[in-house]
Amino acid sequence: MQILKGTPVSPGIVIGEAFLLDLEEYRMPRRAVEPEQIEQEVARFQTAVDAVVGEITEDVRRLKAAMPEDDLHKIFEGHAAIVNDLVPSVVDSIRKYRFTPEHAVSKRVRTIVKQLTSRDDPSGLAARFVVDFNDVEKRLLRALFGERGGLKGGANGKSVVFAKDLTPSQTIGLDRTKILGFVTEFGGRTSHTAILARAHGIPAVVGIADVTRDVSGGDTVIVDGTKGIVIVEPDGETLKKYRALEKNFISFERRTADEMRSQPSETRDGIAIALLANIERPEEAATARDYGAGGIGLFRTEFLYFDPRNLPTEKEQFEKYRQVLKSMDGRPVTIRALDIGADKEVSGITAQERNPFLGCRGIRLLFERMDLFRTQLRAILRASAFGKVRLMFPMVSTLDEIKQAKAIVADVREELDAEGVSFDPEMPVGIMIEVPSAAIAADILCTEAEFLSIGTNDLVQYVMAVDRVNEKIAPLYQPAHPAVLRLIRSVIDAGARAERPVSMCGEMSGDPLFTALLLGFGLRSFSAVPSALPEVKKVLRSVSIPEARQIAQDALALPDAHQVVEYLTEKTRRIIPELF
Repeated sequence: MQILKGTPVSPGIVIGEAFLLDLEEYRMPRRAVEPEQIEQEVARFQTAVDAVVGEITEDVRRLKAAMPEDDLHKIFEGHAAIVNDLVPSVVDSIRKYRFTPEHAVSKRVRTIVKQLTSRDDPSGLAARFVVDFNDVEKRLLRALFGERGGLKGGANGKSVVFAKDLTPSQTIGLDRTKILGFVTEFGGRTSHTAILARAHGIPAVVGIADVTRDVSGGDTVIVDGTKGIVIVEPDGETLKKYRALEKNFISFERRTADEMRSQPSETRDGIAIALLANIERPEEAATARDYGAGGIGLFRTEFLYFDPRNLPTEKEQFEKYRQVLKSMDGRPVTIRALDIGADKEVSGITAQERNPFLGCRGIRLLFERMDLFRTQLRAILRASAFGKVRLMFPMVSTLDEIKQAKAIVADVREELDAEGVSFDPEMPVGIMIEVPSAAIAADILCTEAEFLSIGTNDLVQYVMAVDRVNEKIAPLYQPAHPAVLRLIRSVIDAGARAERPVSMCGEMSGDPLFTALLLGFGLRSFSAVPSALPEVKKVLRSVSIPEARQIAQDALALPDAHQVVEYLTEKTRRIIPELF
């Protein structure tokens, strides 16, 4: 039995078999094929091609069924085309040079990749093709070695996914119905893996160095996403203990969700609190509603741009936004303008930068790509005729940026009006507060912004000068640091003085540890992943505003993040002891 410690990022306990994702390292047989075996090897290669094309076809079918209005399936259709394009040259290499199919595939793909990487690539499209060819190569090699791709399930059809890290595109491609938990070597509480896990209630632990070396596929593992513990090949006594804990946690989650769903979102002394949901895809709106969300506080639109070769049209975006509005049935929906850059790279849109977190991202990139910006604004404005839409700009740092963005919105409104297209002329326009300059000057920005939404994921990163996905300095990423807390309170105060609504859509908003504290700061609107809403509601319904203010006052008097967390843990444990 081996016990590994990492960073807990999504609570819960699961027991299952380990699945190591994307870690294949193949040795290519370079021996010459005997002349009498050439056609046999060609046939073996063709069998592998048929198997891979079949896998890809199934992936396309699954994506179309799960997300009928998305274009993600086109990526895999492109992979099928790559497979078929490789066939003639690989077969030729087998017959002419007597290469094994494995060596022929790798040699041909390496040649293509070398050609792609040797040329100038200002658009980033060649880099994207490199990823596609590498993916296809692995599929073919798996098939040739007699292995199946995809996520294999354990005895109950599910597995715990182990990986060095997961990119946004990888997480989108995973079949979530087969995932029990996540464990990665890299990442932090605001990494893509963590956000995905919390959004779907999947226990996860990140930041365990070399964990993919310590675990083998098929190992029995326990993942404790509450304490940040992973146990490999547990003994019988440990298994028995954790099976009981797993059962209790699942029961608690269901009980809390059922208990809170129909309860009003208000404090113990009757102060109404808005509980909203963060979503990435239109189909998640229904889940948000089921968890009792009073609206959508953050609709991330980046998923629309997942495939740079098929950028979304105005009509396609409009339909997605309208779908969310229809699902929310009159509840407000805040749509964030495209926010890519830094760790959210999209080939062909974002450029390679020396320091991408401080580079051309968010609103800065939108100003650079006016074609994308105006198309999205037209789609959002058109959708505003079908429900309560609020538009939010990301990564704003100056007053001039708000003025410039609003001027573009006004121009697009005039354009639509001239075309006779309906839209809400009173659609509110607000900003994310996620850089220190915006937080410090929130009172100034309120003169132009109609509402504020605090994005704590990036705000904490910039205040603490800590890369939020760097496991080496993960302990320094401290949402409870006094500097962060003071800044958050000042933003809320600035909004109150200017009579501007202030919400929070970062991960702090969905952490019940901070609920009472934020209430005490004056926050009256929380937006979080849907699965987090029941626990947040349970806390806020258990405290009065005077009690919350006292908690906030006491926390602000503490000198460091560790003492703040200890204090808040003590207070929250009295309300939800099952979490600790």
